[in-house]
Amino acid sequence: MAQDNFIVGVDIGSSKIAVCVATQNEGSLQIVGVSTVPFGGVRKGMITDIEETVSALSHALEEAERMAGGAISHAFVSISGPHIETMPAKGVVAISKPNGEIDHADVVRVVDAAKTVALPQNRELLHVFPHHFVVDGHEEIRDPIGMNGIRLETEALVISSSSAALRNLIKAVDQAGLEIDGIVFAPLATAKAVTTKQQRETGVILIDVGAGSTNIAVYEEGELLHAASLPIGSRHITNDIAIGLRKNLDVAEAIKLKYGSVIPDNVRETEQINLSVLDPAEDEKVSRRQVAEIMEARAIEMLQMIKDELDKIGKDGLLPAGAVLTGCGAALEDLCELARKELRLPAELGFPTAPMSGMIDKIDNPIYATSVGLVLWGIEEKQGGSPRSTFDLKKLGGVFDKVRNIVERFTR
Repeated sequence: MAQDNFIVGVDIGSSKIAVCVATQNEGSLQIVGVSTVPFGGVRKGMITDIEETVSALSHALEEAERMAGGAISHAFVSISGPHIETMPAKGVVAISKPNGEIDHADVVRVVDAAKTVALPQNRELLHVFPHHFVVDGHEEIRDPIGMNGIRLETEALVISSSSAALRNLIKAVDQAGLEIDGIVFAPLATAKAVTTKQQRETGVILIDVGAGSTNIAVYEEGELLHAASLPIGSRHITNDIAIGLRKNLDVAEAIKLKYGSVIPDNVRETEQINLSVLDPAEDEKVSRRQVAEIMEARAIEMLQMIKDELDKIGKDGLLPAGAVLTGCGAALEDLCELARKELRLPAELGFPTAPMSGMIDKIDNPIYATSVGLVLWGIEEKQGGSPRSTFDLKKLGGVFDKVRNIVERFTR
């Protein structure tokens, strides 16, 4: 029997599907079920095998249901990949009341106006985040409600997805028997889980190092400044090791996880890796420093791409709260140290920061960061009074963008 009080996050990544199930009683968040299933049906954020996706998702849901003790019927679902794009948008409306006083309806209308930004036919709107409001030319207004004016404007950040990627995701989730509460760009959910409100106020970048891509989200003064999905992840490091050492992918992955470092200077030149420990069929020894040099090259390439994204918004080296790293690739040895050097920012591994009870030992793992964040996203929407709705393919174009909730969070 389905449990309507479940709040569920489903993270469909390029190497795994992770599910987190929670309940909320009197403001207390309790984790009641988690599961993760290996998965390879996504490439560059696009589902390449719907049947495989449905099978893996169904398996992950069954495991989470057994642990939670009830059926899962609906969930918040993540989306990511290089097909995700962000762009600035502007909304302008006239104040509706004769006395010129701005009310909630005016704020909703101006955010709606920002949503009308022209997108190509092959793209769909996911989110609209107002940065600030302008009343009759007076800028940097955070909450215009109650003010008087004639013209209300907003500067916003718009996030859109490839229509094909979104439709295939929806199709797979639907075939797995799951209703969609909302689709969320993955790093936005992850940031809710592993960054604090103070960090987002001070200025922070969330770096989620996945298998096939690296997602980032940049915050300052509590606002989302920028988000992106970069086409490089920890799987690329594994591929580099396999090519460089002429070993199969399983051996290369084991080398990376057990002996890898992204800073060669931290490895003694005499250190050797006995491959027979990893695979009885191997009888060779390889230089651990050589492995580190291979890994360093790809890690620096990834961090340079992140640095370029920060430079686009004028925040290169200018985020006091630094970088918070998470994801399956974040735990690579010395990656935080390399990030401090390359990004010229403080850097640390991210762990769930929200107070919660239940199976907290299970979620103290980067692979659950996004699914936990999706649960927190769902709770925030629930508290905002936004009703749960089922996605309608006939209403593509940002149906998941809960405008009222966004505005209430922004002006809170």
